[in-house]
Amino acid sequence: MYTLIFATNNQHKVQEIQSLVGSDFKIIPLKEAGIDIEIPEPHDTLQENAAEKANTIFNITKQNCFSEDTGLEIEGLHGAPGVKSARYAGEGRDFQANIDKVLLNLNGVHNRAAQFRTVICLLWKDATKGIQTYYFEGICKGKITAEMHGEKGFGYDPIFIPDGADKSFAEMTMDEKNTFSHRQKAVTQLFEFLRTQ
Repeated sequence: MYTLIFATNNQHKVQEIQSLVGSDFKIIPLKEAGIDIEIPEPHDTLQENAAEKANTIFNITKQNCFSEDTGLEIEGLHGAPGVKSARYAGEGRDFQANIDKVLLNLNGVHNRAAQFRTVICLLWKDATKGIQTYYFEGICKGKITAEMHGEKGFGYDPIFIPDGADKSFAEMTMDEKNTFSHRQKAVTQLFEFLRTQ
């Protein structure tokens, strides 16, 4: 079994990814790895923020690790909140406030098309090539609802309906969400790669 440090303290994300990879891999969040730091996300792209987090943790642990950064990109808001998704309404990472701000800003906007985009950065110690950096991306297209629906999930899940579905992410079971999920698509690429190592 591979053990991989996941550069997050978000237990929802840990559970979601562990549910995707099954028993072949053990995903260890920062707290379990004995790391109690807040990693800055100062960059303008998801890829740069993911790399910042992965490199920070690798420099501390010298262990194989990965990180991800996810953004909700809304066409009617010119791609916002995007890389600022977690802090759209302020530094407090209050997702109810973030949702309220999105719905307010979309008031009267007809184009509610949106996508969730996840970028994963993996730092991997290769026996012959040394430390390698790899990126994996997953996208889920959908639309923003006019009001919240559902109690499950986290983040913007209550206001996002993926294309091909008739309910929001927050109304879906984990298995249902995984059939559409942007994170699932990126994670699948990551672990398909790892299984070849």
